[in-house]
Amino acid sequence: MTIRHLQIFIAVCETMNMTHAARQLHISQPSITQAIHELEDHYGLLLFHRLGRRIFVTAAGQHLLQYAYQITSLIEKAETGMKSLQNQIPIRLGASITIGEVLLVELLQHEHVRLPGQEILSEIHNTKELEQRLMEDKLDLALIEGRLTSPYLTALPFLTDELTAIAAPQNPWSRKEIRQCHDLDHIPVFLRESGSGTRELFARIMDDHAIPYHVCGVYNNSEAIKKAVIANLGTAFLSRRLVQREIEEGLLCELPLPGLSFQRIFQIVYHKDKFLTPSMTHIIRECLTIQNWLPGTHPGEGI
Repeated sequence: MTIRHLQIFIAVCETMNMTHAARQLHISQPSITQAIHELEDHYGLLLFHRLGRRIFVTAAGQHLLQYAYQITSLIEKAETGMKSLQNQIPIRLGASITIGEVLLVELLQHEHVRLPGQEILSEIHNTKELEQRLMEDKLDLALIEGRLTSPYLTALPFLTDELTAIAAPQNPWSRKEIRQCHDLDHIPVFLRESGSGTRELFARIMDDHAIPYHVCGVYNNSEAIKKAVIANLGTAFLSRRLVQREIEEGLLCELPLPGLSFQRIFQIVYHKDKFLTPSMTHIIRECLTIQNWLPGTHPGEGI
């Protein structure tokens, strides 16, 4: 005996017609008849008298009907209560430092409107730390731009991004002729900390092309790096999204990067065994369609 059996039984009792009950529940009449027979076999009692084409509820059927009303009502209350509880459990959302500076606040504002009442606890860490926190179930979802190492994580790409080389207008590197990648040899750069996806991408591309560089500072904050470059203390390779305004205002210059591509993918990541609530699924879906609502993104930038 299942909840479905009781729902069918209630419909037959209320309509006193199996055809009408089938229409009300959007199932076939034979399915209605079978369910009633299964109930009668289960209890060993006759629930309906059949007189010609008419049916009448027996005393046993009336007794069961009262239980059926209470059971189905309790199930509905449980469904409503548990679904409302979903919004009471905060979603733990992490973001890498770059993504935190580029779009995390906009995502939180977007979800505040789309998921009213749903609390979202946000954290910013580098890629390595985010991966560890996902593995330890200290985060539900994370927005990451770096490479992942764990096979237990599911990563869905949602936005392309690219690093660009920047320098202050008065910096000699802004006036240097850069026609091939090795014209960048020994460039003085400020780097992000170890474990950063930005640093990993920069180091990998430079090493792949055997381009030596001089480290003049290591910061765990892209804004601090940007200020150091504006102050003419060195150069840096940061997301173009982070420095676009300063470039347009003339505070920074972009350096040519002949033969080099520092493109990467922003991903939303979760543990492959994670139970995704409807609210978590909604956040994932909104990230995958981010070009439809995030200012400054365009069709084709999404994945």
